[in-house]
Amino acid sequence: MMEVVKYPLRENWKKLLARPAAARTDIGPVVEGILAEIKDKGDEALRRYTEKFDQVALETLKVSEEEFREADASLSHSLKNAIDTASANVEAFHRSQKEPFRKVETMPGVLCWRKSVPIQRVGLYIPGGTAPLFSTLLMLAIPAMVAGCEEIVVCSPPNKQGKLHPAILYIAGRLKIKQVFKVGGAQAIAAMAYGTESIPQVFKIFGPGNAFVTKAKQLVAQEGLAIDLPAGPSEVAVMIDQTADPEFVAADLLAQAEHGTDSQVLLVAKDEMLVAEVLSSIRNQVERLPRKEIAEAALENSRAIILHNMGEMLDLVNEYAPEHLIMSVDQPESLSEQIVNAGSVFLGHYSPESIGDYASGTNHTLPTYGYAKAISGVSLDSFVKKITFQQIDEDGLQRIGPVVEEMAEAEGLHAHKWAVSIRLDSLQSGLSLESE
Repeated sequence: MMEVVKYPLRENWKKLLARPAAARTDIGPVVEGILAEIKDKGDEALRRYTEKFDQVALETLKVSEEEFREADASLSHSLKNAIDTASANVEAFHRSQKEPFRKVETMPGVLCWRKSVPIQRVGLYIPGGTAPLFSTLLMLAIPAMVAGCEEIVVCSPPNKQGKLHPAILYIAGRLKIKQVFKVGGAQAIAAMAYGTESIPQVFKIFGPGNAFVTKAKQLVAQEGLAIDLPAGPSEVAVMIDQTADPEFVAADLLAQAEHGTDSQVLLVAKDEMLVAEVLSSIRNQVERLPRKEIAEAALENSRAIILHNMGEMLDLVNEYAPEHLIMSVDQPESLSEQIVNAGSVFLGHYSPESIGDYASGTNHTLPTYGYAKAISGVSLDSFVKKITFQQIDEDGLQRIGPVVEEMAEAEGLHAHKWAVSIRLDSLQSGLSLESE
C-alpha cells in the first residue's frame, strides 16, 4: 500500500519525489550487443531474437494482407466503433495544431517565414507484453498522417501464435499503413534505426516501451537518429481537496498503477481524513482487478503526501513534474494556471486520466521521470521539421547590410562582412552608373 508522508519539509521533497530505481542497471551492454547484431545480420538476427524473446519462429516478419483481413473480421463492431470515435477525436485535435503560413517583413525589403515540412520516414513502436497498447498506434500514426509523413513503419512484438493484436491491424488498415512488422524489443528499434532486408530505415522513432526499448532508443539517438522523447515507467499525480470523491480518486490511482510494477502514483492533499478514505477505497477496489498483483507492486513505489495548504500542493506538483496530473479540486481551471510542469493535465472530478489515454483527442505519449520540466509530449510538431526562409531585395540589403557589416566586423568574421559588402558595392556601382 502507498506510504503516507505528513507535512514533509521542502528540503526533503526531492528525495521524497524520486522515481522508482530501475530494476536492471546492467542492460546497456546487452542492448548494445542486440543493436550491433541487427546492424550486421539484419532479418536473420531479427528472427532469432523474436524466437528467443517472443517464443515464436517467424518466416516472414511483415504482416500479410490475409492477416489484415483476419484481424478486421475478428474485431467486434463495438470495439471498431470505439476506435473510430477515438480516432476522429485524435485527428481533430491534431489537425487544430497546424500553424497558419505567414510571411513577416521584419524591415522593408527583408522577408522571413517558417514552413513546417513533414519528416519523410518515421518509425512507430507499439508495445506488446502484458497489455498490447493499440491505442498508442492512434496517438502516433494519426499525427504522422496529418503531418504528411511519406512513409510510416510500425513494429510491435508478436504473441506466441505469431500474431499482432487485431486492433493494431484494424487501426493500421484504417489509416492505410501497410508496413507493419511483427518485431518487438530493442531489436525492433535497431531495425528501424539501421534498416534491414525487410524493414526500412527511418529518420525518427516514436513510441514507449520497456527498459530495453528505452535504452535502445537512447543509444541510437547518440548515433544521430531522432527519437520522440525520453519515456520511462508511467506515472500520475492526483491533487485533491475536500470536494473530491474518494472512490473516484482511488480508481484514478489504480488505473495508473496497473500499467506496470515500476509505475508510480502520487496523491497530494491537505486533509488527513480524506487521504485515509482514499486509501481505504484503494484497498477495496484493488481486489477487483485482474492485474491486482501489478497494481499492488506499483503502489509500493507510491506515496500519499499531506501538506499544509494549496500553495504547497501546487509547488510540490510542479517539482514532481508528472507525466499525468489530475486536479480533483474546486475551481480546477483557475488553479491550473499555476501548473508549469506536467505532461498532460486533467481538470475536475469528471476528467479521469483514462479519457486522455484513449479518446479525448490529446496525445498520451508524454514525458516521464520529471522530463516534463523541459520537454513536451508528442504533438503534430513532433512529426515535422521547421525550416526558416528569408528573401532580401536590393532595398532591404541596403537597409540591413550595414547592420551585419558592423556586427561581423566586431566578431572578427571578415568573410561574413565581405559577403554583404561585395553586394552593397555592386549596388552602389549600379546606382553610380545610373546617375551618370
